[in-house]
Amino acid sequence: MSFRNRCRIVGAEGVINLSIPLVQGRDQKALMKDVRISTAQSWQSQHWKTIVSCYSRSPWFEFYRDELEGLYGKPCDFLLDWNMRCFDWTLKVLGISIPVSLTDGYEKKYASDQVTDWRGKILPKHRGGGTAGLNAAGSADAAAALPWNAAVHPYRQVFEERIGFVPNLSILDLLFCEGKQAIRYLRSS
Repeated sequence: MSFRNRCRIVGAEGVINLSIPLVQGRDQKALMKDVRISTAQSWQSQHWKTIVSCYSRSPWFEFYRDELEGLYGKPCDFLLDWNMRCFDWTLKVLGISIPVSLTDGYEKKYASDQVTDWRGKILPKHRGGGTAGLNAAGSADAAAALPWNAAVHPYRQVFEERIGFVPNLSILDLLFCEGKQAIRYLRSS
């Protein structure tokens, strides 16, 4: 259960979870580079239709529409390839130029002075609400330190008047609602 094959957007009735179907489902034990996307469903077409339905009235949707539709129109066999394609597109539209590299192998542990290791810490089950963010002892201390539990500065969202501000959505929500100001929002958060 991770965010590697899912994202959250918002529609008129609330949060919508978009999930990419995987070969062998969610329980596979494979290297990330080997995780295959299932072609049994037309998930890209379904996701794109949902995105259009939710965001076609947002102020910046038309600005990003063509490139994003092209992204969703290209088939992809591996989840890592899809994620990197989306990541590269996001960096480009935000105007961020940073070096990105992938590891050659899996490390069970990293020395704390080498890197901050967020693996296993940013998970949907830690999102909060109900008991999802609680550990076995009923304490929310581990979940409380996560980025989405920090104070979130609201921005104008498409369905905000109907359902209120919804934090921790896909970067698509921020881009469609804030456009070129999205990078400023991210830097101030």
